[in-house]
Amino acid sequence: MTEIVINIQELEKYYGKHLAVSDLTLSVQKGEIFGFLGANGAGKSTVIRCLLGLIKKTGGDISLFAGKYGSLTENLAHIGYLPSESQFYPDMNVKEVIALAARARKKDCRIEAERICQILEVPIDKKIKDLSLGNRKKVSIVCALQHQPELLILDEPTSGLDPLMQERFFKLIKEACAAGTTCFLSSHNLAEVKNYCDRVAIIREGKLLTIDTIENLTRSQTKRVTIWKDDQAETFNFAGTSSELLAHIQNLQPTDFLVEEPSLEELFLHYYEEVKA
Repeated sequence: MTEIVINIQELEKYYGKHLAVSDLTLSVQKGEIFGFLGANGAGKSTVIRCLLGLIKKTGGDISLFAGKYGSLTENLAHIGYLPSESQFYPDMNVKEVIALAARARKKDCRIEAERICQILEVPIDKKIKDLSLGNRKKVSIVCALQHQPELLILDEPTSGLDPLMQERFFKLIKEACAAGTTCFLSSHNLAEVKNYCDRVAIIREGKLLTIDTIENLTRSQTKRVTIWKDDQAETFNFAGTSSELLAHIQNLQPTDFLVEEPSLEELFLHYYEEVKA
């Protein structure tokens, strides 16, 4: 039987009179890399803060680890959280910050911390205030992963990392998930969601638009169609059956046409434009 690590049912969150998240329901399975995709301001960070108990939900229900642990404090002991932006004591060096994070969890994480630091080439003797954005992000990654949590909640984890470090980071995540860790990845980076996530949920203005595997989403009935007529090309997305598409193309009377599966980028835009319409 599949173990559900995150179970969100009809989540609702108001900030005053503003509805930030509305009737959101999803679940994440053990060992899964689950993509949570949406534009800036879509409600991704609000959902994460509700998951972590950083803010109170207005309505709905959230269950972590199928209720295995008795309290939010116990849940948090088994979670690694990487916020989109992290703040550290500027005059501490990297080694001290990583050790402080481990002591806060009352665990000896030195072996795993050293391993991650070597993989990500973390400058452990530098002071935080002297680090670049990318190196500060690396410190955040070490602090989130070093205690080998059961659940990783990652909010825009690769912002500031160069392509080589992004690849190494996701190698670490895949290794962890292969060993049983679950990953909830919030991002607006479509490429990394497509390359690494098992399933993805798309959210807009606090509402869930769709949730499915990457393969099923890109093999949906929505097709990318290019037609040529009078020496000009026109490209559009078409949502419908094959017979409806052929009838539509026949009405256009092109000299030639091409039908392709849409990219994740185009599919994302299609869902957003569909809601606006």
